[in-house]
Amino acid sequence: MNKITAYFATALLAISIFTSCQQDRKLPFYGERHAETVKDAAGVEKIDTVYQTIPDWSFLNQDSVVTTNKATDGKIYVADFFFTSCTTICPTMHRNLMTVYNDFKTNPDVMFVSHTIDFKYDKPHVLKKYAQKLGVDGPKWLFLYGTKDSVYTLAEKNYLVAVGEDSTAKDGYIHQGYLVLIDKDRRIRGAYDGTKEDQVEQLKKDIPVLLAEYKR
Repeated sequence: MNKITAYFATALLAISIFTSCQQDRKLPFYGERHAETVKDAAGVEKIDTVYQTIPDWSFLNQDSVVTTNKATDGKIYVADFFFTSCTTICPTMHRNLMTVYNDFKTNPDVMFVSHTIDFKYDKPHVLKKYAQKLGVDGPKWLFLYGTKDSVYTLAEKNYLVAVGEDSTAKDGYIHQGYLVLIDKDRRIRGAYDGTKEDQVEQLKKDIPVLLAEYKR
């Protein structure tokens, strides 16, 4: 074997190992967890780890239709918290998220869920106009409206994203621009700063990894 052949053989081996590692890669779990005694199919007791999950929810979508967690059950989805009149991080966050949406809009196992934190103004018809302006139509990307308590509790307790009213803030609200990746079992598997392109690109890479977990 000459030097050039040996070089390419080594390079191909490295690529093969890298590809294998990528295929075996598993995303971490976020949030609280605890050990629980469960029985397997044979009735044998074992200790299993139970991870924090997103609870049942019910909100109005951009079409003024009551929408529940059943819309996302069995799906991988990306969730975020925003408000339509935001002039700071939201435009950048949703412009970046739109690129993720375009990459996965034909995949039936992937959805997008945006919760408004402006319970005063962002009624469903406002969310509908916002979605249309963004270029989104149909149930693939849900824009959801709910009461202050229901949305804020869901954000901070379950999605681990800080939100709130703030009279000193430029637009009257504060919130983190995280895009939260949820698996088919409602567990948090990733959080990405939606204002940073490199983190959004990582989200695009992590979605196929998460999808692959359910094919093994």
